[in-house]
Amino acid sequence: MSTSSADSTAAVFAENRVELATFELRGQDFAIDVTQIREIVRDREVTPLPKAPNLIEGVVDLRGAVIPVVDLGRALGEAPVDAGAAARIVLIEVDGLLFGLRVGGATEVLGADAGALEAPPALATQAGYDAVRAVVRRPDTRPVLVLSVEHILESVFRSALPVQGEDS
Repeated sequence: MSTSSADSTAAVFAENRVELATFELRGQDFAIDVTQIREIVRDREVTPLPKAPNLIEGVVDLRGAVIPVVDLGRALGEAPVDAGAAARIVLIEVDGLLFGLRVGGATEVLGADAGALEAPPALATQAGYDAVRAVVRRPDTRPVLVLSVEHILESVFRSALPVQGEDS
């Protein structure tokens, strides 16, 4: 087999695989496509940002950039992430926006065939649930829920909108 043929075969194989960074939140495994992640850093103190949208915890100064931080627990409508030695901030870049997502702990990078990603259950999506864009089933363990980063951003934007009947 020629080198260009081998390269072509490797490129097709790579297109059929996804790399997911997995992390934990209260015993549940979540993942984000690694192409959306800039880096994962240890959790650090966040400086509150007055009058910021409700889901923005505050900002951190990282390598000369001021980055807003969103707590995954709160973004999913649950309790905030417990600060602890395992907690991390996942730096995500999507559509030119950079933000940090506080998670309970980083676990692994999971390689999966693109065909192994299944749509969330129809009942959930028909009811308007769009926080999870895919589910990866694994033998002998719980599935990994692949988050929709776009949904998280949309939740942050919605948290900035005034509540109906609220004074400006």
